[in-house]
Amino acid sequence: MATTTRRHATPVVLTPVELGAPVSSTYVRLVKPVIDRLVALLALILLLPLFAVVAMGVYTSLGAPLIFGQERVGLGGRSFTVYKFRSMNADRRRTAATFDGFDRRRTHKSEQDPRLTPTGRLIRRLSLDELPQLINVLRGDMSLVGPRPELPGIVEEHYAEWMHRRHAVKPGMTGLWQVSERGNGMMHEHVDVDLDYVDQVGLGTDMRILAKTLPAALHTNQGV
Repeated sequence: MATTTRRHATPVVLTPVELGAPVSSTYVRLVKPVIDRLVALLALILLLPLFAVVAMGVYTSLGAPLIFGQERVGLGGRSFTVYKFRSMNADRRRTAATFDGFDRRRTHKSEQDPRLTPTGRLIRRLSLDELPQLINVLRGDMSLVGPRPELPGIVEEHYAEWMHRRHAVKPGMTGLWQVSERGNGMMHEHVDVDLDYVDQVGLGTDMRILAKTLPAALHTNQGV
């Protein structure tokens, strides 16, 4: 597979066959970015008290820094830094046990990882660790709705050529996979769900997914 992965937010190089044509409808090019930024800005303002509570919990359990950045693959196969509240110790040596489960390099989160703190488990369960991604939406790296951004290593190791078509739209804070297959298997095993979204992206589709996101988050034991 002709993919390469580099650090420091450099592109993951994809051929036109792998990537496919980007979605360029009027909604995706003009309407969706405006809605994304307006809603993200409003949400950041309204959720400031919640941000403060989560930040206090993270600081109490882990100290500073409160937010960490992680490389993910976004629109056009290009890497960017996604932001999250910290939920685990950064160094495995700080824990009595190490985690070497079968999914350690295949999934973003595992409840069995001993680095997780009790606070970390709670904010992951409620998907509160994802709130800083509103900053990614404001920056234009992400959309409110779209395929969740994957880790470069997973893209490089597990993606077939046809799967890269999910990069034809911006990654989202929530998506069709989260509200239909949430927590059921690995994300890269359900790329067909993301491609369904790419095929039907529009205002109505986004509104339906946003409406289903909170109930989905409250009925799952593990975020993405």
